[in-house]
Amino acid sequence: MQNEVTTRENLERTYRQMDRVGLIFLAAGNISVRHGDAMLISPTGASAESITPDRFVPTRFDGSHDTKARPSSEWFMHSAIYTAYPQAQAVVHTHSDHCVAVAATRKALPPFHYMVASFGGHDVRCAPYLLWGTPELGRAAVDALEGRSACLLGNHGMICYGKSLDHAFRAALRLEVLCRQYIGARQAGQVEMLTSAEMNAAVERYKTYA
Repeated sequence: MQNEVTTRENLERTYRQMDRVGLIFLAAGNISVRHGDAMLISPTGASAESITPDRFVPTRFDGSHDTKARPSSEWFMHSAIYTAYPQAQAVVHTHSDHCVAVAATRKALPPFHYMVASFGGHDVRCAPYLLWGTPELGRAAVDALEGRSACLLGNHGMICYGKSLDHAFRAALRLEVLCRQYIGARQAGQVEMLTSAEMNAAVERYKTYA
């Protein structure tokens, strides 16, 4: 029981931290952690002002739950990621400004900086636009995450997973910063991309980087 209490407190703390650093606003964004053969996920309509530890909803991967509170409308996307990727222990979904801006191009974040490799490959893919809260969006996110730990969601935002809640939070923040820097680089002039060899080396380095 104490473990679940601590997990809920960490979820609340992280949710509020996401608001403080500008990753979420109003009810646009949701987080979860794997919880046995289910997940603890933020409720639908949650905001940093209203969230409390007891409001996170224990939800099975088929969407069923035993509480009056309803899980986030994006529960399927979280569930699909946990099901497809056993290494995922926490999932963060945001509508952060610069991720949304790049996602609106429906193109991947390219290898303009070596830190793009921290997500597992040479780019951060962008899933096609699909209606929010649908199984189709969840499946598209899973496809875009193949070999990656984060992806953009066309005309929507981003989603990532991590080996812990803190790891997933830091990944979401890193992707937002990289998207902001990429937009700035494009405004500065022609962006020179890293080569495949340079990105391969960066990907390998990240495999042993704490």
